[in-house]
Amino acid sequence: MGSADETAAAASATTRPLSLTSTGGIDRASHHRLDEAWLAAAWSHPSTRVFVVSGGQALIEDKGDGTTELVMMPSFDAPFTEAHRYFLGIDEEGVRYFALQKDSLPGRMDDIARPAGLREAGVLLSDRDSELMVHAIGLENWQRTHRFCSRCGERTLIAAAGHIRRCPACGAEHYPRTDPAVIMLVTDDQDRALLGRQVHWPEGRFSTLAGFVEPGESLEAAVRREVAEEAGVAVGPVTYIASQPWPFPSSLMLGFMARATSPRIEVDGDEIEEARWFSRDDLRAAIESGEVLPPSGISIAARLVERWYGKPLPQPRRHD
Repeated sequence: MGSADETAAAASATTRPLSLTSTGGIDRASHHRLDEAWLAAAWSHPSTRVFVVSGGQALIEDKGDGTTELVMMPSFDAPFTEAHRYFLGIDEEGVRYFALQKDSLPGRMDDIARPAGLREAGVLLSDRDSELMVHAIGLENWQRTHRFCSRCGERTLIAAAGHIRRCPACGAEHYPRTDPAVIMLVTDDQDRALLGRQVHWPEGRFSTLAGFVEPGESLEAAVRREVAEEAGVAVGPVTYIASQPWPFPSSLMLGFMARATSPRIEVDGDEIEEARWFSRDDLRAAIESGEVLPPSGISIAARLVERWYGKPLPQPRRHD
């Protein structure tokens, strides 16, 4: 590949959209969430569109033009549920969107639609549909796991079109939970990248290190602590890159590049089984040979590695 092609590839690696973060033109219109009359009118409007979420999945459909869409329906065709009806927002054409949380996804007579989670659907759907699905799945995860008041134990009631749970006993209000987690690509003074493999991952799967932010801790301190705990590597400068919602079930991934002050590795053995320094040539050869499986393309981890690598990661060679 010539130098011009290499430059273009490097640029695309750092500007490629990060999955689940694109703005799809949806206004969340949060000022309407407490307006029951407005919500009722919006639900009844003929242009309103609805989709069902269940267990972190929704129905998607591959179209004849090669695109993939969320399976949506008018509100009058939607399965009945009033309590678990979540208002997601309004698009630029004034269409209102709702998600319904059900115990199972509805069946389809044509067998064209299929259930999918965000890991599959996030890279297939349009920006609009991806934005709607991330919002809906995040609410569903929270609703399923926070049904009781953490203050008094009473069962709570859904309010604000799915964005608040209120306790009828003590009056407490509970809001959707988001857990901040740092994810970082660490490099050393030779510009090698530190990648690790968790104990429960498939053989050969390597990715960036990551961990949750602790109470009273800055993001930069969390980066240094997690790298030290998991790989025994001391970290100096830390630079924020980007964030990604990650509702599996409720995280917000905060991506960083970090510089190690020493190349010494000492893995904890509990969470990280193996960690290695990779040069760009090392990583290319390991991926192409099948020795290393790179991070998933939907994740911010892949973008952090590509930012360092300078172009899209290679694909494993097929051995026919």
